[in-house]
Amino acid sequence: MAEININAWIPVEYSPDVIQKVKQMSAVAANAQPVTMKSESRSTPRSGGVTLAGIPKGGTYGEDSTGNDSVWLYAQKLGGAVRLAEEDQSDSLADVVNTKSVDAGTAYAKLLDNSCLGVTGSKSSYSPAFQYDSLYYVLTQTDGVTGYQANANIVQSATGSAVTYKDLSKAVGIVEQGDYYDESNLVVIAHPKLKQILREILDSNNRPIFNESSNGTAGGGQGGGGTLFGHKLQWSLGARTSASPTQNPTGNPLIVFASANYLMLGNRSPLEVQYIDPNGVGALTDDAILKFRARKAFAVGHQNATSILEVRA
Repeated sequence: MAEININAWIPVEYSPDVIQKVKQMSAVAANAQPVTMKSESRSTPRSGGVTLAGIPKGGTYGEDSTGNDSVWLYAQKLGGAVRLAEEDQSDSLADVVNTKSVDAGTAYAKLLDNSCLGVTGSKSSYSPAFQYDSLYYVLTQTDGVTGYQANANIVQSATGSAVTYKDLSKAVGIVEQGDYYDESNLVVIAHPKLKQILREILDSNNRPIFNESSNGTAGGGQGGGGTLFGHKLQWSLGARTSASPTQNPTGNPLIVFASANYLMLGNRSPLEVQYIDPNGVGALTDDAILKFRARKAFAVGHQNATSILEVRA
């Protein structure tokens, strides 16, 4: 970032350092289905499926009566401002902006995941109100359109007790037994606080269910990440409950099982930075300000493509 244009918002999400940080830190950004948004809102079709049956020779084709509808995505601005002392800018402003941009990418990734996965309140119940509800909240509500019943896809561990193999099996089984299960597309998102717990859970043959190398053996293949029950697993510091969106949630850690295509992430604008010059007319200090923002949306394609295991303290 060799030149700063004070009149422009500069995309930083696509710089190698920032995008790597976001992808490492945000399980939603790395796995959800991206939806391009050219306006503040977008309607995305949600198929109810198609019914097929056998047809006798010369017979009549049965007509499918499955209903279809749409999922709406509404863009939410996420952002903040960083004050830069003159002394911090004296060596290389571009270096300072890049460093702060990577830091902003980390904060943005955690906030995005928490707002999409772990917020327990509705989007209108906190201030400032958000434009979308989290997966956790969606799974606590009855939906007359899809026929989903409130809390059906949320499994909670016993309060104060260790997570059991049965808890995990029940949670993943909800997705595996539904019409929206796709073996190649199922992703597991968990808070890293649960790493030790998962390492200590064995199956009926005393084998660990959580494999930390890509092929399930110590020193195995590189770059594939860990797996749980054979499904891709990614860690997220945002995967905890919170009453409202935050980059530092402190509630119960979560394990999310989801067919990734049914986690829809709307992209209205990437993470951007704007430099505000301290040398303008009326400036009373030598401090500059960096403003960061992104506009994203989130929606759940269908509740039965997802489930959550909530680990209660």
